Amino acid sequence: MGHHHHHGHDHHGHHHHHFEETREGNKKGLLIALLITAGIMLLEFFGGLFTNSLALLSDSGHMLSDASSLLLSFVAIGFAARPASPSKSYGFYRFEILAALFNGVTLFVIAAFIIKEAYERFLEPPTVASGTMMLIASVGLLANLLSAWSLMSKGDVKNNVNLRSAYLHVLGDALGSVGALVAGLLMLLFDWYIADPIISVLVALLILKSAWGVIKHSVHILMEGTPITVDQVEVKQALEAIDGVVNVHDLHIWTITSGLDTLTCHILIDDNKDSQDILQQAINKIQEAFKIEHTTIQIETSKIEHHEMKV
Repeated sequence: MGHHHHHGHDHHGHHHHHFEETREGNKKGLLIALLITAGIMLLEFFGGLFTNSLALLSDSGHMLSDASSLLLSFVAIGFAARPASPSKSYGFYRFEILAALFNGVTLFVIAAFIIKEAYERFLEPPTVASGTMMLIASVGLLANLLSAWSLMSKGDVKNNVNLRSAYLHVLGDALGSVGALVAGLLMLLFDWYIADPIISVLVALLILKSAWGVIKHSVHILMEGTPITVDQVEVKQALEAIDGVVNVHDLHIWTITSGLDTLTCHILIDDNKDSQDILQQAINKIQEAFKIEHTTIQIETSKIEHHEMKV
């Protein structure tokens, strides 16, 4: 038994190390993206003052909201690393999910502003200094692609909802820059000033679509939803397939933060079976088949009675 226990801990240590490594990568990626975004924001702001261009000034405002969302995601990772306390037994990991939710909501607000602004421009398309606008838009695009690349290569954009919300902000910016370039070209070649609001609306709709994904995912985690990667029915079947298990009840699986899932359940076993042996099998099965490291399992025989659970 001692040996088994030791083995389990080794494996847990390895997983924990990987989790920490991923977090370090996420921090690096965010920091690089944050520095690039802040730099471009200053460039656009002073460029806007210098060329008297409202388009650039408003885009630097957009960049400001982006830089603050990246900063929030960055702070959230640092905050999440704080140790658990008696009053916060799960630590501060959820802070990242709250940051992601907040970022998702701000993306909605930004998209709404763009659509409102575009509506006014549809009614009265203003003349735009398209040449300068395209030049600065291309610098902005390069910077955004660099930021997106640093998040993709250093961080875990696919699985970490906080990082993904930051990545979508940067991508929304890149789309905005592409839009500005296309609109600038159409205005330069055909004096087609209505291109500006049309393209803005398309970009806003794309931003809305991705923001909705982030909000939905964050709310799912905050509602203690079963992780998307795990099928609860399959977990129940796998546990009930262990020799000596009568049934599995009060099974709950949820996510603490991206990459950290947890499970609790009660397992009713035959009275004459070895409870510790079944417990070890259950722990191993959940770890190997479903990659869930943090399990709390209550083993019960027919003598145990407890009230029906509310959930």
